[in-house]
Amino acid sequence: MFRALSSPTRIKILEILTHKEMHLTGLAKEIGISVPVTSRHIKILEKSNLVNKKVFGNTHILTAKTKNLEHLLETFNEKHSVEINKERSLFDALKQLPGIEIKKFGKNQYIKSIDGEDGYYIYEVNGKLPDMPINKFIINRNLSLDLKKIVTIKKKNIKINLKKTNGK
Repeated sequence: MFRALSSPTRIKILEILTHKEMHLTGLAKEIGISVPVTSRHIKILEKSNLVNKKVFGNTHILTAKTKNLEHLLETFNEKHSVEINKERSLFDALKQLPGIEIKKFGKNQYIKSIDGEDGYYIYEVNGKLPDMPINKFIINRNLSLDLKKIVTIKKKNIKINLKKTNGK
């Protein structure tokens, strides 16, 4: 997969296919390279399971498989283990880990930053998203906790122009 991502052309292909499905010829035209060269890049991306090809007769429609890229990146996350007494909160468990900064809003506590990286963080317990702040989640059994940063990804760029009225 890293080989597939080592080419600026393949990165551009994934960027385009993340936003829309495309035919090989249209993709080649948009990037500005020949169809055979585009086809070779697509084969590398397919081998890495980053591109999906739907076949309709002689027509091949391409889409990006971004979930596989996300899954690859998850292998690089930090893993920790802490021990805590029963009936304590997730907040109490997180206090044991360096680099996790908690912010209080009213009576509730939320993760403000991890390793100095401010942002919006959510947590999952055993793969499920709880509907309460970390200080209200009481631990009654062993569990798996995932901390996730909400990363903003631009999906649309919209230019808004003011209408010209009466020569103004």
